[in-house]
This record gives sequence, structure tokens and C-alpha cells, in this order.
Amino acid sequence: MKIAVLGASGRAGSEIAREAAARGHQVLAIARNPAKIPSVEGVTATAGDASDPEALAPLIAGSDAVISALHFDVSADTLLAALRKAGVHRLLVTGGAASLEVAPGKRLIDSPDFPEEWKPFATGGITFLDALRQVDDVDWTFFSPAALIFEGPRTGAYRTGGDLLLTDEAGESKISFADYAIAMVDELEAHRHSRARFTAAY
Repeated sequence: MKIAVLGASGRAGSEIAREAAARGHQVLAIARNPAKIPSVEGVTATAGDASDPEALAPLIAGSDAVISALHFDVSADTLLAALRKAGVHRLLVTGGAASLEVAPGKRLIDSPDFPEEWKPFATGGITFLDALRQVDDVDWTFFSPAALIFEGPRTGAYRTGGDLLLTDEAGESKISFADYAIAMVDELEAHRHSRARFTAAY
């Protein structure tokens, strides 16, 4: 497939671009500062501003899918406007864990020990997901990973779920950046969560 990865200079975006290229996909890695995008075979780095739909649209035109690893300072409406203008109908978004449920009707962000300083960033992801849930003309997927993403081994072993936070036997919710990228590219290829959110963790 021909894939455009937005925010490709960041930790998650660069890992996803690397994983997709390793599987033979043609990857266009887009960032405001393309010099920060790791040099990887099969990945073409280019400058682009996702906050400008008019400028982004011609860059992503012809892509089979767009994967956004952007921070949520770019709204869903802005990103969707670029996809619609470009004629791209599939969007995968890297989100956060804050909106996952830890109990029926209780989100992680509502837990008393959720760090206050994380809430402004977490709220942006929740707003983005809420906006996507109103969209029916773009085939979107929102990936809420484990609560902790860490530098660790590439195992290829993880569990997936829907709206509930996944935890291991020790009660921890975690996944390595490498396996996080595997989960996203697996979803790109398998297309199991059309217009839905999913999670992945050990």
C-alpha cells in the first residue's frame, strides 16, 4: 500500500513508518521538519504542515491510507478536510489511553490518580475521538494504546481490545514502542476496526 504518515519525526510516527516500510509498503513520512525523520529504506521524508488542509491535501493525494501520529493541536475537522480534498478515504489515528474504560462507564482520565498535568493533552485526544464518531464518509480507526508506552523489545506479541483498558497479571497496562507500531500496521493491513476504536497491550 501507499501510506502517508503524519508526525513522522516523533517517536510513535517514526516507529510506525519504519514498521510499514519493513513490510514493503510505500511510505511518505511527513513532518514540519523532515530533517528529524529517521533515514529508513522505503521511507520518503517530506515537509508538510497538517494544520493547513490546502497544503497537506496534494501531499497525501493518491495514498491508500493516512496514519496520523500528530499531537492533538491539529483538530479532527482540519485533518478530515485535507483527506476529503485529497480524495483519501482511510484514516488511522494514534490516540491516548485516557478515554479507555477502567470500569463500566468510568474512564482512565476520571481515575483519582490520573496525573493532572496530563489532562490537557488527554482531553485533546478524547475530543478528537468524539469528533471521529460523528463521521461516516471517511473510514477511520482510532488506536488507544496501553497506558504506558516504553522503549523495549520488538516481540510481536500483544493483545487487542475495544474500549476497556487492558492490563497484565500485575495490573499494569503497557506496550513497547516497537510492538505499538506492529499493532498499528497490523490494523492497517487487517482492517479489523472500521469506524471504531481499538487498544493494544501486553
